[in-house]
Amino acid sequence: MRIVIVGGVAGGMSAATRLRRLNEMAEIVVLEKGPYVSFANCGLPYYISREIPNREDLIVQRPEVLNTRYQLDIRVKSEVIKINKEDKTVVIQDENNTYDLAYDALILSPGAKAIIPNIKGIHEFNHIFSVRNIPDIDAIDNYIKNNEVKNALVVGGGFIGVEMAESLHNKGLKVSLVEMADQILPPLDKEMAVHAQDELIHQGINVITSKAASEFKEKTVVLDDGREINADLVILSIGVQPENKLAKDAGLELGIKGSIKVDANYQTSDPNIYAVGDAIAVKHSITNEDVLIALASPANRQGRQVADIISGIERSNKGSLGTSIVRVFNQAFASTGLNQKQLDALNYDYETVHVTSTHHVSYFPNAMPMTFKLLFNKDTGVIYGAQGFGYEGVDKRIDVLATSIKAKLTIDDLPELELSYAPPYGAAKDMINLLGYAALNIKENLSDSIQWSELDDELEKGAFLLDVRDGVSHNQGHIKGSHNIPLHFLRCRLHELPYDQTIITSCASGQLSYAAERILKQSGLKVKNLDGGLRIYGKMKPENLGKK
Repeated sequence: MRIVIVGGVAGGMSAATRLRRLNEMAEIVVLEKGPYVSFANCGLPYYISREIPNREDLIVQRPEVLNTRYQLDIRVKSEVIKINKEDKTVVIQDENNTYDLAYDALILSPGAKAIIPNIKGIHEFNHIFSVRNIPDIDAIDNYIKNNEVKNALVVGGGFIGVEMAESLHNKGLKVSLVEMADQILPPLDKEMAVHAQDELIHQGINVITSKAASEFKEKTVVLDDGREINADLVILSIGVQPENKLAKDAGLELGIKGSIKVDANYQTSDPNIYAVGDAIAVKHSITNEDVLIALASPANRQGRQVADIISGIERSNKGSLGTSIVRVFNQAFASTGLNQKQLDALNYDYETVHVTSTHHVSYFPNAMPMTFKLLFNKDTGVIYGAQGFGYEGVDKRIDVLATSIKAKLTIDDLPELELSYAPPYGAAKDMINLLGYAALNIKENLSDSIQWSELDDELEKGAFLLDVRDGVSHNQGHIKGSHNIPLHFLRCRLHELPYDQTIITSCASGQLSYAAERILKQSGLKVKNLDGGLRIYGKMKPENLGKK
């Protein structure tokens, strides 16, 4: 049996090595159009700054090692230019000639390609690059070495764009980042992403949102508002799209946004052809709708699973959540599942809680703050998604939440999770437990929360805003128009509150104000709590803050 795999890296090489472990007698051929069949594309940005010091560290496995260890026929610089479904052959173009190769089973793992927009001047200059593979990063590195580069512009504020901006900054360049949307890091909701943007600005990067590049020149980039940004080097990081040419030319059925359509067994519309990785559409684990999730972890899993299926082991694609994390200088930003924008587009009913705590107990030295957002269904307790940011421990919490969603746990289960605790590592009430408690308070009607985006409308309707922090904190910064009664004086000053108005309680994070909400509700007042407190609202509405 001959199994031909088109494309290496995550999906293709995971399939190849797993196939060999299951099928010692099979002939396994891996065809890679580039010079490297197994490399760490997620590590590419960090080589530019030499945080990954050696280029060789980006190469995970070399063809000769794969051949010796796994008896794989690895052919690099060998591009498949055509699939003949009827003959069950592929046409290969290598450095010397063109030839046909027959297959019994064919696995397509072509990945995704960078989106290159049709913008004036984009193809005219040699200082404009994208970042998808080692030759790309080599080209950027060599250009910086051989040219006078002082100013760099990154177009696109996704994960790769942010990582490249940080890396170029750490290399000593003056960096600007332009994002057409009104925020960077699209998997995050705006009130979470703004903290990443502030971190970039704090480190000295010029961040411009809600603007697009309209023309590329030799030393500048023109934005759609007429501004020109100095740019000796341009990195295009606008996004990726499925590499579907082979599949399309072969007449295979395509899915959303040009992806290769596969079933739960990764089988395409041709029973002898399978596909995995960034080029395919997968089912979202929550909605069960087709989505594109171009991440390394799902691609690796898919490669292994398709190998099992071809080998006769029962497997199926159970979907993906899109769990991801990115470092932005000193902080980490992570997400899993659906965000608020997606839930709104789907017309899902959901509630939101924001919780701020520390990554380990506050009394142990170097406790660092982190903030998490949980999206869930109030009636069923189903967890739709989560996001978080902070300096330490964000990865641990987002992984627990992603596992909880995959395991179909609900908000009722989060307080029950027994997580490891010692003062240097966590807290007896971990962030995960606190999110569960806060969500349950809403589910059980112990708390009615209001989001940062809703507060101004409530105040216009006549709501009474109560700040329950101490007087010093209130004087240092508060929401304009708020009334200050510290929590520890609240019970004896109830007579100062209007019983005929909705009272909105607020504090720095939402925790003290929840305690105030409980006091006031049991005193007969109508109360809502400002979820996330001043930490969230103040970031999104700084113009509405005041001091005394």
